[in-house]
Amino acid sequence: MHILFIADPLEQFKIYKDTTFSMMREAQRRGHKLSACVPQDLNWQRGRPVTAKVREVVLTGEQQPWFREDAVIERPLHAFDAVLMRKDPPFDAEYIYATHLLEQAEREGARVINRPRALRDHPEKLAIMEFAEYTTPTLVTRDPDAVRAFHAEHQEIILKPLDGMGGMGIFRVGPDGLNLGSIVETLNRHGAQTIMVQRFVPEITQGDKRILVIGGQAVPYSLARIPQGSEVRGNLAAGGKGVAQPLTEQDRRIAEAIGPVLNERGLLLIGLDVIGNSLTEINVTSPTCFQEITDQTGFDVPAMFIDALEAELR
Repeated sequence: MHILFIADPLEQFKIYKDTTFSMMREAQRRGHKLSACVPQDLNWQRGRPVTAKVREVVLTGEQQPWFREDAVIERPLHAFDAVLMRKDPPFDAEYIYATHLLEQAEREGARVINRPRALRDHPEKLAIMEFAEYTTPTLVTRDPDAVRAFHAEHQEIILKPLDGMGGMGIFRVGPDGLNLGSIVETLNRHGAQTIMVQRFVPEITQGDKRILVIGGQAVPYSLARIPQGSEVRGNLAAGGKGVAQPLTEQDRRIAEAIGPVLNERGLLLIGLDVIGNSLTEINVTSPTCFQEITDQTGFDVPAMFIDALEAELR
């Protein structure tokens, strides 16, 4: 099987924790051939299929250099057995344009995972609206007055942009409302941009749990990303400490309610973010934490993913 990974530049990978790297390593271990590109390498021209200038790579098994580039060649996407879209957010206009190119490649016979239309239909912050019974009280709005009313009702809130990742742009406002107006102006750009506001979940001190769901089935361990010091964000990119732990009954309940539904829509891999008993986000673009869970528990998450990928392509 020949797999194309559409991701960030390989030179930027931190291979000791990178999930895409762990997928590549397991795929190569099974004898599959690897290629990689970035979204900027995608092209379409009338009368021709969607192509990409790809790097054919082999993993060396070393820390540095961790890959060898055997060739750079332009190939149609339908020539690959699988195309894995693993580009990190932001979920901006360029990301959406890339999904349209990938959807055209699908029409030409490419097998794209996660499916481009499903990526567009499930933006990571907003996808929770469909499963509101599992969420903390949440508001999506441009209206500063609506934010102030939500704060007055819930007293302690979290505000965040809809296109962020890794904890970027997240603010916590306490009962005193200190700086609420300024934060809203910054995030929603004086009414030009929609934001999300959620009731603060105090269980964040026990971690923001990442629950991975592969082929509709939950990985039996989550990674609780625990804020450090005075930080409110548990994201690993914001300095959180990752601690693997077995799923709770509520974790499983949420995963079993959401996983099969989204898998049926073409989302082979998703990451559910749960604080306490509350769903806060559904990650569909490039869910992470494979290596942390595997290293701490011995459960082979990359193997589970490649098993699911192989089954999907049969």
